[in-house]
Amino acid sequence: MENLLRPLIVIGGSILLGLVIGWATDRLLRKADERHPETPLWGLLRRGRIPYQLVLCAATLRGSYDEAQLLQDHHVGVGRTLTLVLIGSAAWLVIRIAAAVVETSYSRYANGRARRDPARVRRVRTQVTLITRVVTAIVGVMAIASMLLTFPAMRAAGASLLASAGILGIVAGVAAQSTLSNMFAGLQIAFGDMVRIGDTVVVDGEWGTVDEITLTYLTVRTWDERRVTMPVSYFTSKPFENWSRGTPQMTGVVYWHLDHTAPVAAMRDRLRDILRECPAWDGRAYGLDVTDTTPNTMEVRALLTAKDADDVWTARVTVRERMIAWLIKEHPYALPRVNTADATLAPGPNGHRRSPDGTAPRRAVETPRPDRG
Repeated sequence: MENLLRPLIVIGGSILLGLVIGWATDRLLRKADERHPETPLWGLLRRGRIPYQLVLCAATLRGSYDEAQLLQDHHVGVGRTLTLVLIGSAAWLVIRIAAAVVETSYSRYANGRARRDPARVRRVRTQVTLITRVVTAIVGVMAIASMLLTFPAMRAAGASLLASAGILGIVAGVAAQSTLSNMFAGLQIAFGDMVRIGDTVVVDGEWGTVDEITLTYLTVRTWDERRVTMPVSYFTSKPFENWSRGTPQMTGVVYWHLDHTAPVAAMRDRLRDILRECPAWDGRAYGLDVTDTTPNTMEVRALLTAKDADDVWTARVTVRERMIAWLIKEHPYALPRVNTADATLAPGPNGHRRSPDGTAPRRAVETPRPDRG
């Protein structure tokens, strides 16, 4: 009877103790989150309650397994399994705690600078994201290495690998050259402030917003909701447009090709009226000028300003559409026309019309009529 009750008491007590401690800790974190709503730390720490309970249960079971004297024939296997679970859950818990601390620090920084310096906030967000990924990768590698070292065979293999680390390092560096270059490019992007999450960029003719940055790739969300994924090394080796660099304010351009009789002064006044009714215009500046002419048309350019790339696009299409509608209604003669009239030939030196090729026309030779007697 004692041999049956002892394992149940030890194992059941260990599991119950772990669950009770985990539940009590979660209650304390919940109360702390309710008392301090200004900081998200306590709420973020609650995300680690599952790995925390796993750590408690695995630790108590690993410590009480010898006292339970259960499955003695499989003592080594059960003990190693509990050790592996303990290592894995501890790594999971460390990752959750590190993510909660980093996210809390970023939230406090962003709340204080979101209005004053949004570009700086996006830069810090990019750095925080990559730092979290690096910490996750380091903890994961250390956890896997610790798990492997629990096996005696792996210890010998590890010693032999360390002995030949120089050669293996060279081979791995050559084999993973592109991967390593992308990783270093990701770190360069994060701390070099080249591109940040939320920036508006133009890459290979695609206009969109940076949606995600990792150590190896970068995702751009285009205006039509597509996702373009590119290696981060592209942004360190090729030129690209970053419309959010510095201030997000932009100047837009609208072109029209009109007839030479178009009322430029009236169009300038109409542009002012259109922009006053357009919410996307920020009111900084506008202008309208004739920038080029051709034998049949002239090129009219309008300039306008907006607070960011989205608003400048909206303002441009609004001005283009309303100006064309106004010209059609009020000044239809200003629209480009195709001349289908017959060409008027220039007079020659003796007042005769020249032929289209520029030569004088031939005079008709009068033929004498036959004498009919």
